[in-house]
Amino acid sequence: MKWSRNATAYLGAVLVSSFGSNAMMLAAGIWVMALTGDSSLAAWVGFLVWAPTLAGPVIGAIVDRAPRRQRVMIGGNAVMGLLLLLLLLVDTEARVWLIFAVMLCYGVSFVVLDAAENAVLPAAVPADQLGDLNGLRMSASEGVKLAAPLLGAGLFTWLGGAGVAVLDAVTFFVAAALCLLIRPVRIERTPAAEPWRQRIAEGARQLWRQPVLRRIVLSTSSLMFLVGMAGTTVFAVVDEGLHRAPAFAGVLMTVQGAGSVAAGLLAGPLQRRMRPHVFAGTGIALFAAGAALRCLPSLTPVLVAALLAGLAAPWVLIIGATVLQRDVPAACLGRVSGTVTLLSFAPGAIGQATGASLLAVADYRLLLGGAAVAGLATAALCLRPVREDAPALVE
Repeated sequence: MKWSRNATAYLGAVLVSSFGSNAMMLAAGIWVMALTGDSSLAAWVGFLVWAPTLAGPVIGAIVDRAPRRQRVMIGGNAVMGLLLLLLLLVDTEARVWLIFAVMLCYGVSFVVLDAAENAVLPAAVPADQLGDLNGLRMSASEGVKLAAPLLGAGLFTWLGGAGVAVLDAVTFFVAAALCLLIRPVRIERTPAAEPWRQRIAEGARQLWRQPVLRRIVLSTSSLMFLVGMAGTTVFAVVDEGLHRAPAFAGVLMTVQGAGSVAAGLLAGPLQRRMRPHVFAGTGIALFAAGAALRCLPSLTPVLVAALLAGLAAPWVLIIGATVLQRDVPAACLGRVSGTVTLLSFAPGAIGQATGASLLAVADYRLLLGGAAVAGLATAALCLRPVREDAPALVE
């Protein structure tokens, strides 16, 4: 398949910025820990990056008001590059608040850029390339996770947190430059007269009017809850199931990461051969199989389970993004994207909290067995025939 300049520039921006972001997010936690000696404060870094997804519909509605969503992509990357340079001022525990502030902005930028990208891509890339592009975007994002955290930790040890911050700032500036090369057709924006409350609520209404997208998003919510819950059992699987040192969890995460890279590469061709809800249901069924295999006290099935986990969630997220970009009107893609982000990722945090609580009183195999059964039920519901003829989307 011959890629357009727009697609190539976008993939380059994703690859560069993902590399810097993964290095920085790990280094930020290490930095806080080094300055304060408090592991609970270091854990807040991850929460602050995730928290803005809760405001996804509001942020998406703001993005929809932008006259040119491509400029949001350029500006979002450039602003984050400048904010990261503020971390050069962090030299004592008294200034650790700057790390927290920048990480919160990091999370906001992820939601802003996601909403803008979902609006720009359908206007910049041929419709028949969207599935492949979303798959390669996932492969690029997941692929850098295999190396970027190690580089981030090594660079932190060598140059300190400031060195990682400068590296990440440079990657954001490069991503902004690459976004300048994208030439989308003009994208309709939200009318200024539309009240804010109506503007935000319209994201949920548009989602509900799309039967295929609605089916996939609700299935994604269920899957991500189960992924979060099952993810809390990783150390129990390593210790009680495989009788290995906790560090062996890193091997499982690497195998899962390799599965995610493969998921992105396979997603485009498979999407062209399967109906969207069938593709999503297949991914959920793979997760259920992986959760069941993880119950077995043997290395081979656990490694296979890690690979299946790497395939499952990316496939469901990729097809959700493709249907969103294909079926939702450009004028409200931002707020629908923000709503989808909220429904897709908030359940994961709830699942993690649920799993951590249950793991204190129940055997890890009960959690994994329950996740497998619930995953199969979700897959069965997702695979049911769905009517794709939605009513008119723009009133």
